[in-house]
Amino acid sequence: MRADTTTPADRRAALDTAARLRHLPEADRDIIRLANEPGFPRLLEQIASTGGCAHPVHLTGHATTRHTATGEILHHYDTRAEPGERLLVRCRNRRASVCQPCSRLHAGDTFHLVRAGLTGGKTVPEDVREHPRLFVTLTAPGFGPVHRATTDSERCHPRRDAGTCPHGAPLSCTARHPEDDLLVGQPLCLACYDYTGHVLWHAHAGQLWDRFTRATRRHLATTAGIPQSHFPRHARLSFAKVAEYQRRAVVHVHAVVRLDGPRGPEDPPPAWGTVNALTTAVHTAAASIAVQTPYSPALGEHALRWGAQLDARPLRAALGDADGLGDDAVAAYVAKYVTKGAADTAAGADHRLRTLDDIDAIPASPHIRALVHTCWRLGGLPELASLRFRAWAHTLGYRGHILTKSRAYSTTYAALRTERANHARTGLQLPDAPDVVTDECWRYTGSGHTPGAALVAAGIAEDLAQSRQLYGEAGAEGGKGR
Repeated sequence: MRADTTTPADRRAALDTAARLRHLPEADRDIIRLANEPGFPRLLEQIASTGGCAHPVHLTGHATTRHTATGEILHHYDTRAEPGERLLVRCRNRRASVCQPCSRLHAGDTFHLVRAGLTGGKTVPEDVREHPRLFVTLTAPGFGPVHRATTDSERCHPRRDAGTCPHGAPLSCTARHPEDDLLVGQPLCLACYDYTGHVLWHAHAGQLWDRFTRATRRHLATTAGIPQSHFPRHARLSFAKVAEYQRRAVVHVHAVVRLDGPRGPEDPPPAWGTVNALTTAVHTAAASIAVQTPYSPALGEHALRWGAQLDARPLRAALGDADGLGDDAVAAYVAKYVTKGAADTAAGADHRLRTLDDIDAIPASPHIRALVHTCWRLGGLPELASLRFRAWAHTLGYRGHILTKSRAYSTTYAALRTERANHARTGLQLPDAPDVVTDECWRYTGSGHTPGAALVAAGIAEDLAQSRQLYGEAGAEGGKGR
């Protein structure tokens, strides 16, 4: 048995240190604990490799790269050599309110995905810039008057002698609301607002878009004098669209719509496929289609349509063309909105709601809370079970992806991520040959950071953001000097 060689002074110093640590915040104590562990430098490397991801996924497992002909092992990796025997990988959440670093990466992928369908690149030929292309905005109909942002010369809803609604709320508002006013988007009367129609429209927005694209193809075929069933032999309609929540908490759609030849972007469109023809087809299709909701004894039926506000603007066909929108500006606009979460827009919550207590816990306005409760109520009706309102209550009934695209529009998120992963593996100097294979086995073991690691990740993410900002400013200054 070894004798205790510590002196009373050493023991008192250790006790004093422990006492001081107990008075530190939990995150600071955790950082001190992590810094004293032998694997701390490697943990820092892992957190940096995720870009400071706020909620990394923890994996255990191994990967072995070998030569199939000789059996030689070219590279082997095992998480048993890592701190905590786990590997941290990005959560890949698109919402900036959940994970800023991953949302920034997702925005970059979205920018390149949309831009490739406009200017070429990423397997898309550059000639696609000459195809007819529109930036289309489709809105939802009105479900009741809401407060709106105004300019200095405007007022919200100035109606003389408007009186009050049946619930006693005034039907006019003479206030001037700035953009950041919390009243913007809120109904003038919560009791008069058509919450049922609002969430039903959200649940069928995907069908409305599908019918819109089909009606656009039909109108183009009719205008060209060809049978509608023969349209795929002559042309192809490609698109990429993003859903954005307005301040009134209803989705509207921004879409890049492009007309190609029958094989897609590598084929020029037919002679009748002009920007004017595409614009007319878009306007006609949006005004003509409707979706009928399932019959409900409690709700009846609803005929759902697009709103009256429709914008279809051509994109510039060449860099020197002064008419139309710029390709990079459109791609950046779509990328900006694809990362917005519930904290940035009137979009409900960033996570699924399991119980009524979850609904009451979300930080939301009375308008948002009423929409969520409407989803929950409609989700209990058997005739609407297929719409799964309760599963999508956190998105106010909207069941679609934030960004969707047609097959031939451009590259895919998966291809962009694979290209980035292959680039990251180039440092291993592994041969890229058909007789080299990698066997992998991974298992999910958790997610997130300890309090101390979360502070470290936030610092890394902030440093990377500042570096990008300085790099962008330097690039802008360099451009001015040329």
